[in-house]
Amino acid sequence: MSTSDTPPVLGDDLAQQPSGEEITTDEKQLRNILIAMCTALIAVIASVSGLNVAQQDLAVDLGASQSEILWIINAYTVALAALLMPIGAIGDRWGRKPILMIGLVVFGLASLGAAVATTTAFMIVARVVAGVGAAMIMPVTLSVITSSFPPEARTRAIGIWAGFAGAGGIIGLFVSAFMVDMVSWRWLFALPVALVVLAGAMAWRSVPNSREHSEHPFDTVGSVLSALAIGGLVLGIHEGPEQGWTHWITLTGIVVGVIAAVAFVLWELRRHDPLLDVTTFKNRGLASGSLTLLIVFAVMFGIFLVLFPYFQAVIGWSALRSAVALLPMAFVMMPMSAVAPFVAERIGSRTTMLSGVAIFATGLATLALRASVEGGYMSVLPGLVIIGLGMGLTMTPATAAITETLPADKQGVASALNDTSREVGGALGVALLGSVLSAGYESAIEPDLAGLPEELAEPAREGIGGALAVAGQAGEQGPQLVSAAQHAFVDGWVQSMWIGVALAGVTFAYLLFFGPKKRNETGDVPTAQAELELALEG
Repeated sequence: MSTSDTPPVLGDDLAQQPSGEEITTDEKQLRNILIAMCTALIAVIASVSGLNVAQQDLAVDLGASQSEILWIINAYTVALAALLMPIGAIGDRWGRKPILMIGLVVFGLASLGAAVATTTAFMIVARVVAGVGAAMIMPVTLSVITSSFPPEARTRAIGIWAGFAGAGGIIGLFVSAFMVDMVSWRWLFALPVALVVLAGAMAWRSVPNSREHSEHPFDTVGSVLSALAIGGLVLGIHEGPEQGWTHWITLTGIVVGVIAAVAFVLWELRRHDPLLDVTTFKNRGLASGSLTLLIVFAVMFGIFLVLFPYFQAVIGWSALRSAVALLPMAFVMMPMSAVAPFVAERIGSRTTMLSGVAIFATGLATLALRASVEGGYMSVLPGLVIIGLGMGLTMTPATAAITETLPADKQGVASALNDTSREVGGALGVALLGSVLSAGYESAIEPDLAGLPEELAEPAREGIGGALAVAGQAGEQGPQLVSAAQHAFVDGWVQSMWIGVALAGVTFAYLLFFGPKKRNETGDVPTAQAELELALEG
């Protein structure tokens, strides 16, 4: 059972408000809630990707090694992913608004601390604390929307939220690149701080508080196990490509994560009031939504991993111009996410997700077929636009499938599950597609390294950055080495994109055979109980 001072149900969808008609106080409040939640969400998402464009500056100003820089970047993501599920449940139990407001304060102060950090250790601590604050914000932004908006306006609001969740990383890259190029890396924290201040002011005035009432004690053991499972797996996946898959920290993270995940499932099956009822994964909507988000975000993060080196090392663009080049993808993704609910009402969520994944795969195939050194940006732009279209069409019904499955008093957990799928998917995508890219690059460039001294061949073999760094020392072979590295990079990229197409194909097949049942595709929002009964029957 849950309580909330949610505004009364509206008679008309917010999106269908007639032009010139007076907007009621309730409608204004709902719009302010949506603006506040999307603003807070962008602050969190932007901080995931922002520091990637400032790695060199961090190394110089803080005297940080490459390993320490990776910790600065990854510490935030690991803390965020590990705590999403327990803090989402805490918000359900003790009140979503208080958790949100505390999270905004913690996140803002930690971001300010990172901006003035003078040592690597202090920066890592600040990023961990910021990750804790982000874990208090991210799941609550969605659960506040699902618990505040009436049914007829809820799916459209989720679509807008999903659009910002997908495009927030691109926005963060753009603003961060602008700050690094024009001012200093320290100013890249200005955007998250400004956004949380704005979100906090609006949330304080507009966001209702809602929470569940339960006779059962809080699932502390499940919370700890979920944090260890997700945190360990994300840590291991992040460290694997850099440290090696047999390095002790990689193995420790993966082993702890797997053991904790198994223990979590066994523990939850025994609980009368579990943190996450794992039997709900029998529901086709929940399973389909989680898998779709995991794979789509895995491939998207893998694309980002490839695109920046392509823009900078192959085309020769600055970080800022490279970030601008990604904006068309965001400009397509965000409006399509808002339109997706109307598409789902007409053709059903299952068909909408199938269409979105098919378009997404088409975009990946377009990248794989067209990307080239000579073609430059125009060889990749069509693929990026098609990918943005497919993601926009996919994310909203996938997110709604998760939130509609779990009951109202578990919306924090539903939101956390949605966010966890994105975070784990992103980590997997970077590791998998990054490894494919590296292997393809090394295989393609090896014949061109013949005759080079080993002290030059070895860094060139490790990556395109190393090849460009030593090209000046290669004498007459320098221009040939640069060209070989650029073409080898694109060869590796093409291989990674075909892996992405294969993953999208697996997702399409899963949705086709195990997705939400076709008889539910009436445009009506089924109850969680009805969906579960249908899933169990099938």
